[in-house]
Amino acid sequence: MSDLSSNYKIQGWKKYVFSVQHFIAMFGATVLVPLLTGIDPLLALFTAGLGTLLFHTVTGFKVPVFLGSSFAFIAPIVIIRDKFGDLAYSTGAIAVAGLAYLLFALLVKLLGYEKIKKLFPPVVTGSMIIIIGLSLSPVAVQWASSNWLISLSTLVAVIFFSTFFKGFFSMIPVLMGVLVGYTVAVVTGNIDFQAVTQANWIGLPKFVFPKFDISAILMTLPLTIATFMEHVGDITTNGAVVGKDFVKDPGLHRTLIGDGLATSLAGMLGGPANTTYSENTGVLALTKVYDPSVIRGAAILAIILAFFSKFGSVLQTIPQSVIGGVSLVLFGMIASVGIRTLVNEKVDFANSKNLLVGAVMLTLGIGGASLTFGNIELKGVALSAIAGIILNLILPDKDKKKINA
Repeated sequence: MSDLSSNYKIQGWKKYVFSVQHFIAMFGATVLVPLLTGIDPLLALFTAGLGTLLFHTVTGFKVPVFLGSSFAFIAPIVIIRDKFGDLAYSTGAIAVAGLAYLLFALLVKLLGYEKIKKLFPPVVTGSMIIIIGLSLSPVAVQWASSNWLISLSTLVAVIFFSTFFKGFFSMIPVLMGVLVGYTVAVVTGNIDFQAVTQANWIGLPKFVFPKFDISAILMTLPLTIATFMEHVGDITTNGAVVGKDFVKDPGLHRTLIGDGLATSLAGMLGGPANTTYSENTGVLALTKVYDPSVIRGAAILAIILAFFSKFGSVLQTIPQSVIGGVSLVLFGMIASVGIRTLVNEKVDFANSKNLLVGAVMLTLGIGGASLTFGNIELKGVALSAIAGIILNLILPDKDKKKINA
């Protein structure tokens, strides 16, 4: 790995600007989940920030990851809420589901890093990273298509500041893109400030204390199988971007514990489940600033702003098209990192085993295939990863046998 120490020591006021950029990158998706499920968006910001700080503490402050609202839990949150007529049962199930990560962490610890690594050779991890990026691309296009003038203005600004500027401005293209896109939205009359004028300046997030029901818990627990696989992919992606093996140090078991405890804490307070965010990993890839304290700055900002109702209203005026314009770059960056992983690890696709593993994974993951077992649904990254792992274990490496013969 290359020496990236210089990317870990950002000092002074620049660090705060980088933190704001990460905050903005995660904001759209983090508040979208509560808007779809009925959870208070400011509470989602609070639990995301608190969960991120908890994750960094558990992982020894080494991993530049932001935890935001998980889309995987939207369906059970809504189903449980409608069944019981009370959101508290949904968040109670989330609190229990987070504890399942501790079991996964124990299994990883007992099996050992090397055995886990054998389950995820470069052809599997590289394909997973590509799928994570490309599977998010329809979301980016959907958001961008809500107003192409605004989204393309945002996209062009991101590209312009990233390509034609040097120094500080070249490292905050996402923030500058959002500012340009927001300005275009204001000028074209696409922002309604009525909610901002009516909101109070200060207020508490709407905390919801959990209630527990076994049927609600059993409906939610199976999802952790899929989110476990997604977690492995996201941590692998983050490490590939940064140039460090976070599966080994601080260890996959620690990142799982951090993610699980953050999700349980969010559920206990009434927030959505947490997950590692590809948007922020995309910012890392774009800016090449990997200082974990920058992420913690974004988390602290999220916690503080969760108590400013007026500011929360302002942030919610950011058009979906602006977030879409930024996402067109960020999600593509994730896929590009996956391609880079395959190239750097010299994955030989002339080898029939590698070709088959990669082909099946990409088709299942990007094609939207899904398998349902009762209340358990496996799709996307989770399904493709499981298929890739199984194929890698059972397929004979004929090319290797020929070489050894």
